[in-house]
Amino acid sequence: MRAAGTRAIAALRLAGVAHQLHPYETAERHGAHRDDRPAYGLDAASSLGLTPAQIFKTLVVVADGVFMLAIVPVGRTLDLKRFAAAAGAHRTTMAETRDAERVTGYLVGGISPIGTTRLMRTVLDASATDLERVYVSAGRRGLQVSLLPADLVAVTGAAVATISVEGR
Repeated sequence: MRAAGTRAIAALRLAGVAHQLHPYETAERHGAHRDDRPAYGLDAASSLGLTPAQIFKTLVVVADGVFMLAIVPVGRTLDLKRFAAAAGAHRTTMAETRDAERVTGYLVGGISPIGTTRLMRTVLDASATDLERVYVSAGRRGLQVSLLPADLVAVTGAAVATISVEGR
């Protein structure tokens, strides 16, 4: 699997951030979850032998009409009220799939918080700071990248706040 072509990996290399790539086989399941999308992050955790607390999904949120990113563990759910408080917003909703793909330049299931085509304010769930390494999409389905939580904050410019709750 050729990973050099993703914008996320290029951005990490350009920034001089130490990272490790983790390719895995994807299991394209359909309709098995509440939002009728495959559980990409849970599949990644299972395939890589990690817990759902170690792998983080990147979600696109519309906060007061502005696209922003939320990075939360795949085994947890984004709490939009907590996100709004962390972002200083009054109204938040999840972005539509087509909008998420358009503003990030990535396909759902492979959205990375790194190397998006549009710079967006980002909030990382505080649980990441308890981990030695965090795993996020490297910019395509079937490829994760691990790095230090502090490096993820630095490369994305993320604020850190508790924005998730139990559950998927």
